[in-house]
Amino acid sequence: MNTMGPKTQAFLTTNGLGHLPISGTFGSMPPVVVAGAMIFAGIGPGTSLSWIYFAVLLLILIVYCAACILCGHEAEAKWGKDPSQVVADETAGQAITLMMIPAGMLSSPLHIVLTLLGAFLLFRVFDILKPWPAGAMQDLPGGWGILLDDLFAAIMGGVVLMFLYAAISMSSM
Repeated sequence: MNTMGPKTQAFLTTNGLGHLPISGTFGSMPPVVVAGAMIFAGIGPGTSLSWIYFAVLLLILIVYCAACILCGHEAEAKWGKDPSQVVADETAGQAITLMMIPAGMLSSPLHIVLTLLGAFLLFRVFDILKPWPAGAMQDLPGGWGILLDDLFAAIMGGVVLMFLYAAISMSSM
């Protein structure tokens, strides 16, 4: 018997985004929108209020990780192994990549948009390709198997973003 209530489903599907086509892509978007709004409001990496930026993204990370870990087994009982409807893992993972944005990449409105787009695309590419060890994480049971591959993909995307920034910075010297 499945006991997953509407609130649990809302968290697991990031308020229903998991029911849309290309659900992982849509599930990755809310943190990008939140981060973009904060950065354009002057609350981003490298600002005096950067702690708010990181705290908000950390809260998103914790809430959506908790949803996966605590309720992933229920989601798999309802929808099957690592169900596409569950996009809380993408929401959590995208928050990690956004927390890894170097402040120097945000020097103009165009750079902000390109950086946010880059962070989004890098996370999605690594999430889709699932290079080792991300792909191996899916074999774990329940919510851990749903979540950990995305967290590894997020870190990989963030590291590539930092390397790109370093390479661009060095080439402009």
